[in-house]
Amino acid sequence: MNKFKERITLNPVMTFLILILLTIVLSGFLNLLGFEATYNKIDVTTGELTATSESVESLLSLSGIKYIFTSTVSNFTAFTPLSMLIIVLIGIGIMEKSGFIKTTFTILTKYCKKYTITFWLVFISVLSSISGDLGYVIMIPIAALMFSYGRRNPLLGIVAVYAALTAGSGINILLTAVDSEMLKYTLANATLIDQNYTLSTFCFFFIMLVAVLLVSILITIITEKISTNNVDKYEFKEDKKDLRLGKREYRGLIFSITAGAIYLLIFIYNIIPGLPFSGNLLDYQQEFYIDKLFSYNSFFSNGFVFIVTIFFVILGLFYGIGAKTIKNNNDFCEDLTHSLDGTGRTLILILLGSILINIFKKSNIGTVLTVTLTNLIGNSSLSGIFLIIVLFITSAVSTLFLTGATNKWSIISTAAIPAFMNSSLSPEFAQVVVRFGECMTLGLTPLLAYFTIYIAYLEKYNQQESPISLFKTLRYQIVYGIIIGLVLLALLIGWYLIGIPIGINGFIST
Repeated sequence: MNKFKERITLNPVMTFLILILLTIVLSGFLNLLGFEATYNKIDVTTGELTATSESVESLLSLSGIKYIFTSTVSNFTAFTPLSMLIIVLIGIGIMEKSGFIKTTFTILTKYCKKYTITFWLVFISVLSSISGDLGYVIMIPIAALMFSYGRRNPLLGIVAVYAALTAGSGINILLTAVDSEMLKYTLANATLIDQNYTLSTFCFFFIMLVAVLLVSILITIITEKISTNNVDKYEFKEDKKDLRLGKREYRGLIFSITAGAIYLLIFIYNIIPGLPFSGNLLDYQQEFYIDKLFSYNSFFSNGFVFIVTIFFVILGLFYGIGAKTIKNNNDFCEDLTHSLDGTGRTLILILLGSILINIFKKSNIGTVLTVTLTNLIGNSSLSGIFLIIVLFITSAVSTLFLTGATNKWSIISTAAIPAFMNSSLSPEFAQVVVRFGECMTLGLTPLLAYFTIYIAYLEKYNQQESPISLFKTLRYQIVYGIIIGLVLLALLIGWYLIGIPIGINGFIST
């Protein structure tokens, strides 16, 4: 039976190839059927609405095949997860090879309970959306290493952190750059109905604070109570040995912590405005501080990956110098490449993932589907709890096919906000409902760019004879998605029934 199961287990590489082929065929079929939809697109600058038609573009044609062949290389080289992962792995590599990670993580896992370690990894992963998508390329490798050095299944750490990263993309106690962009569409649509309507930067703070804590606790409990039994087993080959800290290890930690602290102080000073020679990393063309920090054109946003990598290199280098694990320039150069060894399979998965995402986006299937679902809201006469539930489900379903939050909200907002305001519900509450809906399903779609990193690391630590299938990696996330979705929907309904503010100058009703 096991041999039969092994034969029918699809390698994730083959699964990606099948999904690519299905997307090409499906786009041709839907184009032949004339699958299209029309919605009112708003210009956030002028506030004007324009009737826009979206249709499925066939890739099962000469022009479609040409596009696939001509765009694959350029799309792969520009694929953000690829460059981010390679750069960050350089920093993680030197931290691991020098012994910094082993010493630090062994100490942490030795003196902290497993629930505590899981919770803080999850909590940090949820909050990491403030820095954009960097959390995916940092927290997944870090979680695997921390669980491994703590003598726990590294697959479990990867699964838990990925659930937290995808759920956390829609919730945060601070306004992220994505939320700020979405607010522009929220305000533009709201002012069509009420010209004097305004939105506060912290209008989501209260409900997001509760959601962050609630989701972090939920993921921790699910991980320790359910996923522990569902994830494939992992056996440690060597006997467990307690780490003994000597003078070298202590000296290495002192060197690394001191150097890292100096680097962080310099960095932090340069993101604080108003002080002498400070704020050099901010984009002063933006109005809000969060946009000055994380706008798409800011130095901080564009250079943050390299900033973090240099921080990791400093920690690893100075630990190596202090602990004498790095004795010369050859040791240093060898350590830089440590985490890049054996990344061939990861690169293939990223290549195929980039092709799938590229052609699916080109086919326009996700956009047309989102417009179709959105029109159901605009054409309905729902109000109150039923309207909240329908918008939540619309967001959850749309996220499976259209993962970009801002792009999705630019479509949904033109129908959702008028429906909410006509039902005496606030525009900011509509945005919260959509963001919570994303939390439920973002971790369940292979169309998320960083899904390839998740599956690649599960493959890296897989000890089974057969590869971890793509569908198994998604199955690991289903329990998280269902429970988080139901709890967040209950939170929305409960908040609506109680009627308390969702943030500072942010309300349920208009």
